[in-house]
Amino acid sequence: MDMTGLVSGAGGFIASAFVVAGYTMRTMIPLRIFGILTNVVFIAFSIGNHHYPVMVLHMILLPLNIYRLREMLLLVREVKRSVSSDLSMAWLKPFMTERKCATGEVLFYKHEQAEEMFYIVSGRYRLVESGIELPVGAIVGELGMLSPSNKRTQTLECLEGGLVLSVTYSKVQELYVQNPEFGFYFLRLVSARLFQNVGKLEAQLAQSSAQASS
Repeated sequence: MDMTGLVSGAGGFIASAFVVAGYTMRTMIPLRIFGILTNVVFIAFSIGNHHYPVMVLHMILLPLNIYRLREMLLLVREVKRSVSSDLSMAWLKPFMTERKCATGEVLFYKHEQAEEMFYIVSGRYRLVESGIELPVGAIVGELGMLSPSNKRTQTLECLEGGLVLSVTYSKVQELYVQNPEFGFYFLRLVSARLFQNVGKLEAQLAQSSAQASS
């Protein structure tokens, strides 16, 4: 076998090894990084051996892997920032779909099965049982995902027509499977929001008690 054949065989072996190693990755960020390395190796191997269809394929896959890696890294960064600052969940907006709501419409009822959460873009909405009116920019319905029975804890009514964005729990779970670090910070964020809501309810109860006493 001449030197060209040896180089070709070694290049093919290395490229194949990268593919096999990629399949052992369990989470998305390492998988995307390895995918990028695999694309680079295959492009170099294809150029050296004039395998142009393979080269074109991996030149298409390379920017796609880079884009998806950047998307996931930005997502984790935004979740971390929300945990340490304002507890906002606006970073979920790119993964959500629009839904128009009419005045008097009930988005979900207490005790019904919960499958999605909502981000309020415009309009007025109220949690019926607690009487809390939710501001624009609020996320509602995320606690149903953490409930053992996945049941709604309150009823959400639209007081004035507007727009909400919705994301299914299955999509959030998909993001978690792709990157456990996202899941860790998401749970911290939801827990912090839960304690924040409990604090608001306690303050409202204390205010109501004080008014009743006076």
